[in-house]
Amino acid sequence: MSRRSGRQLTAEDRILWRRVAESVRPLHGASLDEMEGFEKVEPAPLPSAPPQLASAESAPTPSSRRTATPRPTGLDHKTHGKIARGRLSIEARIDLHGMTQAEAHGLLLSFLHQAHASGLRHVLVITGKGRTGGGVLRQAVPQWLRTAPFNGLVGAHAPAARHHGGEGALYLRLRRARGE
Repeated sequence: MSRRSGRQLTAEDRILWRRVAESVRPLHGASLDEMEGFEKVEPAPLPSAPPQLASAESAPTPSSRRTATPRPTGLDHKTHGKIARGRLSIEARIDLHGMTQAEAHGLLLSFLHQAHASGLRHVLVITGKGRTGGGVLRQAVPQWLRTAPFNGLVGAHAPAARHHGGEGALYLRLRRARGE
């Protein structure tokens, strides 16, 4: 077995590892504390919970909106149709099913940073529809996309076509990386 390299785990790696580690059970009659060669490692802290959007009473004034970073809006009809019909490819996708808001927030932000840095333009985010139809992530993700730092990466978003997940998924058009 090789020694641990100096490479740091990404937020995505930590979340995935935590999910795997939580599903593992020790063998009958053994505990991790008794096993040789295994050190007990505390999980790295997850990214902080996403900020909640302000209520309508504390909405920004028109003058403060002008100085804010542009917010993502819906994809234009032509682009949405091209993606839905496969004439414009989905370059990457991420599935957030079954994650908590904190896990999904960190993983989505990491995914979007990597996609943006790679010069990708159109990605699919699968949130799921939720058990009761409301879907916590289905409601939260579009709100996150309107806040910093997401709005610096995402130029537009819209619900996906039925065969890409429908109401439980979003098409995102990423902003062009600086220098393109």
